[in-house]
Amino acid sequence: MLKIKNLEAGYDKLKVLKGISLHVNSGEIVTILGANGAGKSTLLNTIASLVKPTEGEVRFKGRNVQTARPDYMVTNGCALVPEGRQLFPAMTVRENLILGAYTLYGRRDKKIANEYLSEIYSMFPVLDARKSQLAGTLSGGEQQMVAIGRALMSGPDLLLMDEPSMGLAPIIVKTIFKAVLTLRARGKTILIVEQNARAVLEIADRGYVMETGMLVIEGDAGELLNNNDVKRAYLGRDYKEFTD
Repeated sequence: MLKIKNLEAGYDKLKVLKGISLHVNSGEIVTILGANGAGKSTLLNTIASLVKPTEGEVRFKGRNVQTARPDYMVTNGCALVPEGRQLFPAMTVRENLILGAYTLYGRRDKKIANEYLSEIYSMFPVLDARKSQLAGTLSGGEQQMVAIGRALMSGPDLLLMDEPSMGLAPIIVKTIFKAVLTLRARGKTILIVEQNARAVLEIADRGYVMETGMLVIEGDAGELLNNNDVKRAYLGRDYKEFTD
């Protein structure tokens, strides 16, 4: 689904990504772990073509896409749930969701858009109940559901998620990650950037650890959960006390 080789990118003269190589197979949940400033968001934004790489290769569904436009990525099945949700607070829940289907409306696929909307309401019933409510008046968890739903409205094959649990209560985090598992069961491929290492490794298939723009550790989710360096840096010394 996604293959990245020796990727470098940044902002003006600031190099953020330094020789990143990774892959995401169809149907996988793969996570990128790392501290603030490691370059995780820049990586997702580069995959989504919001940031242009200076070196390396990005292949999506077998196609070289490092020079593609963002709308090409969305139209061809790659959607981003951005950090901070980035909703339109003065618009309703439904209006925010419909914005995610702009490529479908451009092709006059309104019927498909309505089907996607129904699926999102089924996954997150609270959004159906509050579809006429202004997005800016929702709780943080509800806003995150809208952000996920908006990305799903384009019918992506690959969903990029940037810190979906940030600032949310543990019970809401469980709801969000349960939805991620549901999406995988429906055939979606998911790449998640997360700081909540324990929660995301419990649902992921594989993961990578990023530090200062480089991938320093990779492995199956179970391997990373048992990796001493990952435990010290991202799970905390008392990790075992909180596992079920």
